[in-house]
Amino acid sequence: MRILVTGGAGFIGSHLIDRLMNQEHEILCLDNFYTGHKRNIIKWLDNPYFELIRHDVTEPIRLEVDQIYHLACPASPVHYQYNPVKTIKTNVLGTLNMLGLAKRVKARFLLASTSEVYGDPDVHPQTEEYRGNVNCIGIRSCYDEGKRVAETLAFDYHRQNNVDIRVIRIFNTYGPRMLENDGRVVSNFISQALRGNPLTVYGDGSQTRSFCYVSDLVEGMIRLMNGDYIGPVNIGNPGEYTILQLAKTIQEMVNPDAELTFKPLPQDDPKQRQPDITRAKTWLGWEPTISLEEGLKLTIEDFRDLAYSKRVED
Repeated sequence: MRILVTGGAGFIGSHLIDRLMNQEHEILCLDNFYTGHKRNIIKWLDNPYFELIRHDVTEPIRLEVDQIYHLACPASPVHYQYNPVKTIKTNVLGTLNMLGLAKRVKARFLLASTSEVYGDPDVHPQTEEYRGNVNCIGIRSCYDEGKRVAETLAFDYHRQNNVDIRVIRIFNTYGPRMLENDGRVVSNFISQALRGNPLTVYGDGSQTRSFCYVSDLVEGMIRLMNGDYIGPVNIGNPGEYTILQLAKTIQEMVNPDAELTFKPLPQDDPKQRQPDITRAKTWLGWEPTISLEEGLKLTIEDFRDLAYSKRVED
Protein backbone atom coordinates (compact mmCIF):
# COMPACT_ATOMS: atom_id res chain seq x y z
CA MET A 1 0.00 0.00 0.00
CA ARG A 2 0.88 3.66 -0.31
CA ILE A 3 0.81 5.06 3.22
CA LEU A 4 1.13 8.64 4.50
CA VAL A 5 2.54 9.18 8.00
CA THR A 6 2.22 12.76 9.26
CA GLY A 7 4.79 13.56 11.96
CA GLY A 8 6.79 10.68 10.53
CA ALA A 9 10.20 12.03 11.58
CA GLY A 10 9.11 12.19 15.22
CA PHE A 11 9.63 9.70 18.03
CA ILE A 12 6.59 7.46 17.48
CA GLY A 13 6.19 8.24 13.75
CA SER A 14 9.71 7.06 12.88
CA HIS A 15 9.23 3.75 14.73
CA LEU A 16 5.94 3.27 12.85
CA ILE A 17 7.71 3.99 9.55
CA ASP A 18 10.39 1.39 10.37
CA ARG A 19 7.68 -1.24 10.77
CA LEU A 20 5.76 -0.20 7.65
CA MET A 21 8.92 -0.08 5.50
CA ASN A 22 9.89 -3.55 6.71
CA GLN A 23 6.42 -4.70 5.58
CA GLU A 24 7.37 -3.37 2.11
CA HIS A 25 4.80 -0.60 1.83
CA GLU A 26 5.44 2.62 -0.05
CA ILE A 27 5.76 5.37 2.56
CA LEU A 28 5.28 9.13 2.39
CA CYS A 29 6.69 10.80 5.49
CA LEU A 30 5.34 14.29 6.08
CA ASP A 31 6.94 16.47 8.77
CA ASN A 32 7.66 20.16 9.46
CA PHE A 33 10.57 19.22 11.80
CA TYR A 34 9.26 21.22 14.76
CA THR A 35 10.01 18.26 17.06
CA GLY A 36 10.88 15.62 14.44
CA HIS A 37 14.47 14.93 13.41
CA LYS A 38 16.02 13.72 10.17
CA ARG A 39 18.31 11.30 12.04
CA ASN A 40 15.20 9.26 12.96
CA ILE A 41 14.51 8.39 9.32
CA ILE A 42 17.97 8.77 7.77
CA LYS A 43 18.29 5.07 6.98
CA TRP A 44 15.31 5.26 4.61
CA LEU A 45 16.24 8.42 2.67
CA ASP A 46 17.85 6.54 -0.24
CA ASN A 47 15.14 3.88 -0.39
CA PRO A 48 13.02 4.19 -3.58
CA TYR A 49 9.87 3.27 -1.61
CA PHE A 50 10.33 6.11 0.88
CA GLU A 51 9.61 9.79 0.27
CA LEU A 52 10.18 12.66 2.71
CA ILE A 53 8.01 15.77 2.38
CA ARG A 54 8.77 18.84 4.49
CA HIS A 55 5.30 20.27 5.04
CA ASP A 56 3.12 21.71 7.79
CA VAL A 57 -0.25 19.94 8.15
CA THR A 58 -2.00 23.24 8.89
CA GLU A 59 -1.62 23.87 5.14
CA PRO A 60 -3.57 21.64 2.70
CA ILE A 61 -1.68 19.15 0.52
CA ARG A 62 -2.76 16.94 -2.38
CA LEU A 63 -1.47 13.37 -2.44
CA GLU A 64 -2.65 9.94 -3.55
CA VAL A 65 -2.55 7.42 -0.69
CA ASP A 66 -4.40 4.36 0.62
CA GLN A 67 -3.92 4.98 4.35
CA ILE A 68 -3.13 8.01 6.53
CA TYR A 69 -1.58 7.73 9.98
CA HIS A 70 -2.09 11.23 11.40
CA LEU A 71 0.48 11.70 14.17
CA ALA A 72 1.60 15.29 13.54
CA CYS A 73 1.52 17.36 16.74
CA PRO A 74 4.02 18.09 19.51
CA ALA A 75 3.09 15.75 22.37
CA SER A 76 5.12 16.93 25.34
CA PRO A 77 4.04 19.89 27.52
CA VAL A 78 7.35 21.73 26.97
CA HIS A 79 6.82 21.75 23.20
CA TYR A 80 3.06 22.16 22.95
CA GLN A 81 2.98 24.97 25.54
CA TYR A 82 5.83 26.84 23.82
CA ASN A 83 3.40 27.87 21.07
CA PRO A 84 -0.11 26.94 22.23
CA VAL A 85 -1.89 28.67 19.34
CA LYS A 86 0.19 26.69 16.85
CA THR A 87 -0.57 23.50 18.81
CA ILE A 88 -4.34 23.92 18.64
CA LYS A 89 -4.11 24.92 14.96
CA THR A 90 -2.14 21.72 14.29
CA ASN A 91 -4.78 19.65 16.08
CA VAL A 92 -7.78 21.34 14.46
CA LEU A 93 -6.68 22.61 11.02
CA GLY A 94 -4.15 19.80 10.55
CA THR A 95 -6.78 17.16 11.30
CA LEU A 96 -9.32 18.94 9.05
CA ASN A 97 -6.81 18.95 6.18
CA MET A 98 -5.93 15.27 6.60
CA LEU A 99 -9.59 14.23 6.90
CA GLY A 100 -10.33 16.26 3.75
CA LEU A 101 -7.51 14.40 1.98
CA ALA A 102 -8.86 11.04 3.23
CA LYS A 103 -12.33 11.96 1.98
CA ARG A 104 -11.06 12.98 -1.48
CA VAL A 105 -8.90 9.92 -2.12
CA LYS A 106 -11.00 7.45 -0.07
CA ALA A 107 -8.08 6.59 2.22
CA ARG A 108 -8.45 5.00 5.64
CA PHE A 109 -7.56 7.58 8.32
CA LEU A 110 -6.07 6.85 11.76
CA LEU A 111 -6.05 9.67 14.31
CA ALA A 112 -3.38 9.51 16.99
CA SER A 113 -5.38 10.89 19.90
CA THR A 114 -4.23 10.83 23.50
CA SER A 115 -5.04 9.86 27.07
CA GLU A 116 -4.93 13.62 27.72
CA VAL A 117 -8.57 13.73 26.52
CA TYR A 118 -9.37 12.30 29.99
CA GLY A 119 -7.74 15.33 31.67
CA ASP A 120 -7.17 14.91 35.41
CA PRO A 121 -9.43 11.86 35.66
CA ASP A 122 -11.88 11.19 38.49
CA VAL A 123 -12.48 7.67 37.11
CA HIS A 124 -9.71 5.10 37.52
CA PRO A 125 -8.55 3.27 35.44
CA GLN A 126 -9.81 5.19 32.39
CA THR A 127 -12.16 3.42 29.98
CA GLU A 128 -13.04 4.79 26.55
CA GLU A 129 -16.58 5.59 27.79
CA TYR A 130 -15.20 8.08 30.34
CA ARG A 131 -15.71 11.63 29.02
CA GLY A 132 -12.88 13.26 30.90
CA ASN A 133 -12.22 16.10 33.32
CA VAL A 134 -10.42 18.75 31.26
CA ASN A 135 -9.81 22.41 32.10
CA CYS A 136 -10.74 24.06 28.80
CA ILE A 137 -8.88 27.30 29.66
CA GLY A 138 -5.82 25.74 31.35
CA ILE A 139 -2.25 25.74 30.09
CA ARG A 140 -2.60 22.15 28.78
CA SER A 141 -5.89 22.76 26.95
CA CYS A 142 -4.25 23.63 23.59
CA TYR A 143 -3.32 19.93 23.47
CA ASP A 144 -6.12 18.29 25.52
CA GLU A 145 -8.99 20.19 23.91
CA GLY A 146 -7.20 20.18 20.55
CA LYS A 147 -7.21 16.39 20.54
CA ARG A 148 -10.82 16.29 21.75
CA VAL A 149 -11.82 18.47 18.77
CA ALA A 150 -9.72 16.25 16.47
CA GLU A 151 -11.74 13.23 17.65
CA THR A 152 -14.98 15.18 17.08
CA LEU A 153 -13.89 16.01 13.53
CA ALA A 154 -12.94 12.39 12.81
CA PHE A 155 -16.33 11.06 13.93
CA ASP A 156 -18.22 13.85 12.13
CA TYR A 157 -16.37 13.12 8.87
CA HIS A 158 -17.18 9.45 9.40
CA ARG A 159 -20.89 10.04 9.99
CA GLN A 160 -21.40 12.80 7.41
CA ASN A 161 -18.99 11.79 4.64
CA ASN A 162 -18.42 8.06 5.26
CA VAL A 163 -14.68 8.59 5.82
CA ASP A 164 -13.16 5.33 7.03
CA ILE A 165 -11.66 6.34 10.41
CA ARG A 166 -9.76 4.75 13.29
CA VAL A 167 -9.12 6.57 16.61
CA ILE A 168 -6.39 5.51 19.03
CA ARG A 169 -5.88 7.07 22.46
CA ILE A 170 -2.18 6.85 23.27
CA PHE A 171 -1.03 6.67 26.89
CA ASN A 172 2.51 7.58 28.05
CA THR A 173 4.95 6.03 25.59
CA TYR A 174 8.73 5.87 25.87
CA GLY A 175 11.70 4.34 24.06
CA PRO A 176 14.67 5.15 21.84
CA ARG A 177 14.53 8.45 19.88
CA MET A 178 12.70 10.38 22.60
CA LEU A 179 13.92 13.96 22.69
CA GLU A 180 16.09 14.51 25.75
CA ASN A 181 14.66 18.02 26.25
CA ASP A 182 10.98 17.18 25.81
CA GLY A 183 10.14 17.57 29.49
CA ARG A 184 8.55 14.13 29.73
CA VAL A 185 9.28 12.26 32.89
CA VAL A 186 11.22 9.29 31.43
CA SER A 187 13.52 11.44 29.27
CA ASN A 188 13.94 13.97 32.10
CA PHE A 189 15.05 11.36 34.62
CA ILE A 190 17.40 9.56 32.21
CA SER A 191 19.04 12.81 31.01
CA GLN A 192 19.47 14.09 34.56
CA ALA A 193 20.90 10.79 35.83
CA LEU A 194 23.37 10.51 32.90
CA ARG A 195 24.62 14.04 33.60
CA GLY A 196 24.92 13.36 37.32
CA ASN A 197 22.29 16.02 38.08
CA PRO A 198 19.57 15.60 40.73
CA LEU A 199 16.39 13.91 39.41
CA THR A 200 13.51 16.42 39.55
CA VAL A 201 10.31 14.99 41.04
CA TYR A 202 7.25 17.26 40.92
CA GLY A 203 4.94 17.23 43.94
CA ASP A 204 5.63 14.37 46.35
CA GLY A 205 5.96 11.87 43.49
CA SER A 206 2.78 10.01 44.46
CA GLN A 207 1.03 10.80 41.14
CA THR A 208 0.86 7.74 38.90
CA ARG A 209 1.52 7.03 35.23
CA SER A 210 1.54 3.97 32.99
CA PHE A 211 4.47 3.55 30.61
CA CYS A 212 4.16 1.73 27.27
CA TYR A 213 7.24 0.83 25.24
CA VAL A 214 7.14 2.25 21.72
CA SER A 215 7.25 -1.09 19.83
CA ASP A 216 4.15 -2.26 21.75
CA LEU A 217 2.33 0.95 20.84
CA VAL A 218 3.23 0.64 17.15
CA GLU A 219 1.92 -2.94 17.11
CA GLY A 220 -1.42 -1.74 18.55
CA MET A 221 -1.58 1.12 16.05
CA ILE A 222 -1.05 -1.15 13.04
CA ARG A 223 -3.61 -3.67 14.33
CA LEU A 224 -6.20 -0.92 14.77
CA MET A 225 -5.55 0.52 11.29
CA ASN A 226 -5.91 -2.86 9.60
CA GLY A 227 -8.81 -4.22 11.65
CA ASP A 228 -12.54 -3.52 11.51
CA TYR A 229 -12.89 -1.69 14.83
CA ILE A 230 -13.18 2.12 14.58
CA GLY A 231 -12.42 3.00 18.20
CA PRO A 232 -11.68 5.02 20.17
CA VAL A 233 -9.36 2.49 21.75
CA ASN A 234 -6.86 2.98 24.58
CA ILE A 235 -3.36 1.76 23.78
CA GLY A 236 -1.06 1.83 26.77
CA ASN A 237 0.51 -0.35 29.42
CA PRO A 238 -1.86 -0.92 32.38
CA GLY A 239 1.10 -1.32 34.76
CA GLU A 240 0.80 1.68 37.10
CA TYR A 241 3.80 3.32 38.77
CA THR A 242 4.24 6.36 40.96
CA ILE A 243 6.62 9.00 39.63
CA LEU A 244 8.79 8.41 42.70
CA GLN A 245 9.02 4.68 41.87
CA LEU A 246 10.08 5.55 38.32
CA ALA A 247 12.69 8.03 39.58
CA LYS A 248 14.20 5.46 41.95
CA THR A 249 14.21 2.75 39.23
CA ILE A 250 16.10 5.00 36.76
CA GLN A 251 18.39 6.25 39.56
CA GLU A 252 19.39 2.62 40.31
CA MET A 253 19.85 1.74 36.61
CA VAL A 254 21.88 4.82 35.62
CA ASN A 255 23.46 6.53 38.59
CA PRO A 256 22.71 5.34 42.16
CA ASP A 257 24.61 8.37 43.50
CA ALA A 258 22.25 10.87 41.84
CA GLU A 259 20.07 12.79 44.29
CA LEU A 260 16.32 13.34 44.13
CA THR A 261 14.97 16.89 44.32
CA PHE A 262 11.31 17.89 44.78
CA LYS A 263 9.51 20.83 43.11
CA PRO A 264 5.86 22.02 43.09
CA LEU A 265 3.37 20.25 40.79
CA PRO A 266 2.62 22.06 37.49
CA GLN A 267 -0.93 23.34 36.89
CA ASP A 268 -3.51 20.70 35.86
CA ASP A 269 -0.99 17.86 36.17
CA PRO A 270 -3.08 14.64 36.31
CA LYS A 271 -2.88 12.75 39.63
CA GLN A 272 -3.55 9.34 38.10
CA ARG A 273 -3.26 7.89 34.63
CA GLN A 274 -3.86 4.22 33.83
CA PRO A 275 -5.55 2.72 30.77
CA ASP A 276 -8.31 0.16 30.83
CA ILE A 277 -7.26 -1.93 27.80
CA THR A 278 -10.28 -4.26 27.65
CA ARG A 279 -11.25 -2.93 24.19
CA ALA A 280 -7.72 -3.38 22.83
CA LYS A 281 -7.63 -6.98 24.10
CA THR A 282 -11.14 -7.74 22.82
CA TRP A 283 -11.06 -6.06 19.38
CA LEU A 284 -7.36 -6.09 18.50
CA GLY A 285 -6.05 -9.06 20.46
CA TRP A 286 -3.44 -6.60 21.76
CA GLU A 287 -1.66 -6.19 25.04
CA PRO A 288 1.85 -4.94 25.86
CA THR A 289 4.75 -7.40 25.96
CA ILE A 290 7.76 -5.28 27.05
CA SER A 291 8.28 -4.80 30.80
CA LEU A 292 9.25 -1.39 32.20
CA GLU A 293 12.73 -2.60 33.21
CA GLU A 294 13.38 -4.10 29.77
CA GLY A 295 12.12 -0.98 27.96
CA LEU A 296 14.07 1.41 30.21
CA LYS A 297 17.27 -0.54 29.57
CA LEU A 298 16.87 -0.05 25.79
CA THR A 299 15.94 3.62 26.22
CA ILE A 300 18.91 4.35 28.50
CA GLU A 301 21.26 2.69 25.95
CA ASP A 302 19.88 4.98 23.23
CA PHE A 303 20.34 8.11 25.39
CA ARG A 304 23.92 7.01 26.17
CA ASP A 305 24.68 6.46 22.45
CA LEU A 306 23.27 9.87 21.55
CA ALA A 307 25.25 11.60 24.30
CA TYR A 308 28.42 9.82 23.12
CA SER A 309 27.87 10.75 19.46
CA LYS A 310 27.35 14.42 20.48
CA ARG A 311 30.61 14.40 22.45
CA VAL A 312 32.43 12.92 19.44
CA GLU A 313 30.95 15.64 17.15
CA ASP A 314 32.04 18.34 19.61
